[in-house]
Amino acid sequence: MTVQTQLLAKAQLLCDQRGVRMTPQRLKVLALIINHHSSISAYELLDLLKASEPQAKPPTVYRALDFLLAQGFVHKVESTNSYIACCVLGHAEHCSQLLICDKCGFVEETHDDELAKLLRIKSEQYSFTSKHHVIESHGICHKCQQANHD
Repeated sequence: MTVQTQLLAKAQLLCDQRGVRMTPQRLKVLALIINHHSSISAYELLDLLKASEPQAKPPTVYRALDFLLAQGFVHKVESTNSYIACCVLGHAEHCSQLLICDKCGFVEETHDDELAKLLRIKSEQYSFTSKHHVIESHGICHKCQQANHD
């Protein structure tokens, strides 16, 4: 079983457990995001989706993205208005750090329990209840750094 197949099966199982419906279009959009291996915009998703569903329109993609975000299956990269698959699919409570390469656009998600704990403590100091944390860090990825040295 491939990683993609495992992630899609996990997403379907979580939807079943939560009593929400994973439609074929939602599953297809999630599969496209997982297969992309980096961030992807809604309109890039629409173009890919049209290969198998020519009638697809922007609202189709945006409704699927809203559902996938709400279920914790994807993250929105706010600074680039794009989306990536969550590395711990379905755990909306985790703290994500998105490492965004400003040269090639690659986005990698990391998470750190210590960072999440620190953010929770800081929030509590101000009597603030956080729903979720996504930290975006911009820089240059290892691959692009290596290319500059060659």
